[in-house]
Amino acid sequence: MRSTPVCDEIVGGLGALFSCAEINGYTRVRTPFLYPDGDVIDLFLKDQDGVTTISDLGETSRWLRMQSLSLKRSPKQSKLLEDVCLNHGLEFYRGMLLARVKPSDTPSAVFMRVAQGALRASDLWFTMRTRAVESASEEVELYLAEKGIKFERAQKHIGRSGRVWQPDFHTRSPDHSALVYVLSTGSKAAARRVTEHVVTAWHDMSSLKVGPEALRFVSLFDDTMDVWSSEEFRLLEDISEIARWSQPDEFLAVLSA
Repeated sequence: MRSTPVCDEIVGGLGALFSCAEINGYTRVRTPFLYPDGDVIDLFLKDQDGVTTISDLGETSRWLRMQSLSLKRSPKQSKLLEDVCLNHGLEFYRGMLLARVKPSDTPSAVFMRVAQGALRASDLWFTMRTRAVESASEEVELYLAEKGIKFERAQKHIGRSGRVWQPDFHTRSPDHSALVYVLSTGSKAAARRVTEHVVTAWHDMSSLKVGPEALRFVSLFDDTMDVWSSEEFRLLEDISEIARWSQPDEFLAVLSA
């Protein structure tokens, strides 16, 4: 266990949920904060020439790269990252979020700035996921139009909890109508989170499956990339009908049957 004045002040000021340990010449502070997929956010202290620097050592950037097939951030994501650093008073250097603890600073306050910056930067994952889903949904939209299936995009539905949900499609055929969620991601790490979001949505909207104009629930997996496990399919097969985008004719049959 590593004990330094700055580390002691951080743990003392923020509570027992934070802990310090010496790792490869750095003092690692384990936080109770999590990245969107549940990974723990760790920050690192380094003393040099009497100045303590608090950094994520690039872990947030590395985590983001693991969530996408692209090695580069989009201009929008880069701008959002700049805004995060500006809002939290951080420096972004060689992929790392950094802040120096100056003599006039309270170490725990500087530490929380870096921690909050890492949390907000990790939220860029949602822009990656949204772009992936939008791309897959556009392909589905073209397919439905080509096959003459009537549909509405992103129609709002209120669940039993009062939360508003927006499935990607509300389709209508002569015999029945259906709500469709498109599950799309390029990351295995994010696949379970995407699945659990749709599971929650279907459960919350379950009242729409009963009555004379009951809606069918369809979970359409974009399986053009091998990121889904059998567990993700099992989570949804009891509460919705499963379709795979690699088999569009079967998807059409689910909507038309």
